[in-house]
Amino acid sequence: MKAWSIEKPGSREVLKQIDVDKPEPQTGELLIKVKAAGINRTDTLTRQNAALKKPYPILGVEVSGVVDSNQSTDSKLNAGTRVCGLVNHGGYGEYVVMRADRAMILPDELSFKEGAAIPEVFLTAYQTIYWLGELKNEEKILIHAAGSGVGTAAIQLAKQLSQATIFATAGKPEKQEMARKLGASVTINYKEESFDERINDVTKGTGVDVILDFVGASYWPMNLASCAADARWVLIGMLGGSEVERVSLSELMRKRIALKGTLLTPRSDEYKASLSREFMQIAMPLFKEKKLQPIIHTVLPFEKLPEAHRIMENDENIGKIIIKMNQ
Repeated sequence: MKAWSIEKPGSREVLKQIDVDKPEPQTGELLIKVKAAGINRTDTLTRQNAALKKPYPILGVEVSGVVDSNQSTDSKLNAGTRVCGLVNHGGYGEYVVMRADRAMILPDELSFKEGAAIPEVFLTAYQTIYWLGELKNEEKILIHAAGSGVGTAAIQLAKQLSQATIFATAGKPEKQEMARKLGASVTINYKEESFDERINDVTKGTGVDVILDFVGASYWPMNLASCAADARWVLIGMLGGSEVERVSLSELMRKRIALKGTLLTPRSDEYKASLSREFMQIAMPLFKEKKLQPIIHTVLPFEKLPEAHRIMENDENIGKIIIKMNQ
């Protein structure tokens, strides 16, 4: 089968299309014939990881496709079933192995391209907002990087599941417009105004209950100023740096802020399986009802993977970048 790996860790130029044998599923696993795969920032970070050793992995953690063979006891996932889900590696291949307990059945109302745009961003957003952020009905939430895949997913989940008041930051007017269409109450262009000042103006100084933070260090003081008492601040990225020079612990204590950090990719298989099951039960029906929608920026052919990575790294996308397989 054809797949994408790397010649060595580095820039987009190291991406390499290879021919390899189809993987063989073990007990409890599915062999998936991949129809589409999602591009994620974790893929570009893996590509650049200097600690990687040969043999280098097939990249990709998010796919949709058709079950080719089922080595599990779950009869709902027999050959021919349309599924989507997360894999540890191998998503950029014509076939991939997936744990059966991580597979989510893809409703007929959704295409394979749409299915590949769901698992990573919606599961990340759901985990961050509800398992860690503990967002309650009608609370206020600040979502940074509102035009990203996770950002567009988070806005929809917070609106549809919690009727939240949503503050969304983005650096381009078109990303702000998308955030408003998806349910954001207030959008803020972080290049033109300080989001903490806007939030405190709108909330009359009370702040937000949950922060979904992709940025990290450079947003520290403004995030801190945006927090309400008992706020839950969840850090899931470090686009603005990882080291904060001065930290006011007294302010964290005074407001009783819970600061949590997380990454989904390194989580255990059991954690991802549990998250997938809960998401299937609570959120997947909303896709069938068109209350949730995967936001797709572009769909590229399998051969154009380097271009997909370029779009991701240049932050050009609003929503997901998808590659489709030639099969």
